[in-house]
Amino acid sequence: MSAASKRPATYEDLLAVPDTKVAEIVKGVLYVSPRPAVPHARAASALGSKIGGPFDHDARGPGGWVILFEPELHFRGDVLVPDLAGWRRARMPKIPKGPFIDLAPDWCCEVSSPSTQKLDRAEKMDVYAREGVAHLWIVDPIAKILECYRLEHEKWLRVGTWRDDDKARIEPFDAIELDLAAMWIDD
Repeated sequence: MSAASKRPATYEDLLAVPDTKVAEIVKGVLYVSPRPAVPHARAASALGSKIGGPFDHDARGPGGWVILFEPELHFRGDVLVPDLAGWRRARMPKIPKGPFIDLAPDWCCEVSSPSTQKLDRAEKMDVYAREGVAHLWIVDPIAKILECYRLEHEKWLRVGTWRDDDKARIEPFDAIELDLAAMWIDD
C-alpha cells in the first residue's frame, strides 16, 4: 500500500490508478493496494455468499438487507472500498444505479491483508465510526480470525473474536450460524 502524495488527494487521482489496484482516499491520502490474494478473496466470497443468501437473496431467509461486494463509498471527501457492506432495506429500499454510494452502510466487513492491516484498523475504522456504521467485522484470513465491533457512543466496542473452525452467531447477522472453517484455505 502506498500513500501517493503530500497534497490532499482528489477523485481524479483515484481514477488515474490502474484497474489492477484498489484505490481509496482516506483523510485526504490516496492509498493504493494490490488486488487481494486468494486467501483474502476466499474469505470475502464465502462470507458474502453465506450472509448474502439468507439476508439479501433467499426469500426463505430472514431478509431485510442489501449486501454488496466492494462497493465504492463516498463520505465527505473519503472514498472507501470495504470488502463487503450491508444496508438494511428500510434505510436503502432501492439500490443506487451510480458508480458509488454516499449512504453509510449499517455493516461493513474488511478482510485484512498484511498490506492493508494498518489502514483497515486505524484510518478506515475512524471514518466508519464518524459516519455511523453500526457494525464492523474485521477478518484476518491468514490468522483465521473474525472480530466483530459495534458502534456505541461514537466508539468501537469489540463484541467478540472467533477463530479457526468456530461456529458462531455474530451480530447483526446472528439469525444464522456461521461456520468459520468455510472461509479459510486449509494449510
